[in-house]
Amino acid sequence: MRTERISPSRSTPDVLRCLAAATTRLGLPPPAALIGDWFGARAVVAPSVAVEPVATTGVFDVAQQPGRGARGDAVGGGWIGYLSYPDSGRDGVGPRIPEAAGGWTDDVLRLDADGHWWYENLSGATTPNWIVDALTADPTPTQCHVDWGVGDRDAHRAGVLACLDAITAGEVYQACVCTQIVGTAIGSPVDFFAEAAARTAPARAAFVSGRWGAVASLSPELFLRRVDGVVTSSPIKGTLPLHESPSALRDSVKDVAENIMIVDLVRNDLGRVAVTGSVTVPELLVVRRAPGVWHLVSTVAARVDPDLPMSALLDATFPPASVTGTPKGRARRLLRDWEPRRRGIYCGTVGLASPVAGTELNVAIRTVEFDDAGGAVLGVGGGITADSDPDGEWEECLHKAATIVHRSASGAQHRVVELTP
Repeated sequence: MRTERISPSRSTPDVLRCLAAATTRLGLPPPAALIGDWFGARAVVAPSVAVEPVATTGVFDVAQQPGRGARGDAVGGGWIGYLSYPDSGRDGVGPRIPEAAGGWTDDVLRLDADGHWWYENLSGATTPNWIVDALTADPTPTQCHVDWGVGDRDAHRAGVLACLDAITAGEVYQACVCTQIVGTAIGSPVDFFAEAAARTAPARAAFVSGRWGAVASLSPELFLRRVDGVVTSSPIKGTLPLHESPSALRDSVKDVAENIMIVDLVRNDLGRVAVTGSVTVPELLVVRRAPGVWHLVSTVAARVDPDLPMSALLDATFPPASVTGTPKGRARRLLRDWEPRRRGIYCGTVGLASPVAGTELNVAIRTVEFDDAGGAVLGVGGGITADSDPDGEWEECLHKAATIVHRSASGAQHRVVELTP
């Protein structure tokens, strides 16, 4: 593998825009990007990668070279893509974009923790001239505007009430009931993502695109990190708007109970494939800031056989525990009736599997799905427990969506989303 220090005097969103403009001009596949806290870096950008539809089996199945996974070291390249939430909604309609898509990249641009950019190539090649030229050019400014529609408050309330009935009946202890806001996009999704990532600085942002559409994920949540036989997951359960005191999360009986239930579910999921006795909880009920909200976060860790296929790890853990419910199987079956439409990429995962650095995947929340006809879908939701109030759960959905639906790519206010009373 080869690494070279490069010196683009641009932010990561601007680097992404420069590469997008260059790949369009040159007829190359578009760039993909991971921005935030990925592999100990501040950003990992694939300059050009063909992200094509693939089977849902075998995604992210890249063997890591032993001993090469220290966080903050080189990433080099690998398989980048996404896997959608697998279940249908009540309407039974199929996927809007492929259920899974991804592609292999031999090279990436990595922004390290000290703010230095590196070109890294698994095959040992030097930085291509087109990348150097792209990062020194000034592309024509472009924007993406999304005209968001109306959220269906009545359908969400019905789902929450059905979930509360199921909790009372003992069918589930907790479940994540979600809704959608649908819009129409004018412009390129890469501009939507670049603007939103720059403005909100989420910890687990990710962008991939192709002829099929695009996924713009502004997630704060780690689904899985797998490095040298150690797997960690950091589920989020518990949310408050930033104007409220973060200590209120730790004092909330509902949020603490919900978080602990999901921690137990993650422990159970990882325990199915972990080395016996290796599952631990190194962090419990930590309050962290995310775009527009405070979150209650815990971390579960386990050791697995280095030869365990990624497909087996995903079979045990996907979809993520924090977006399903307890018991997981029963919650998933009920959610198919409680939610009108298929979630799609929302509540799935986006990430990169590197033979050098290991695998990191987000939970695809705060995520917009763009189809190839200009449609945009944003999913939002929250965990329901016996103490949940339907009106409060709707307000939580609005807080989570606000930083995405209320601004355009230029930073101007969108048309206010009128939500049914």
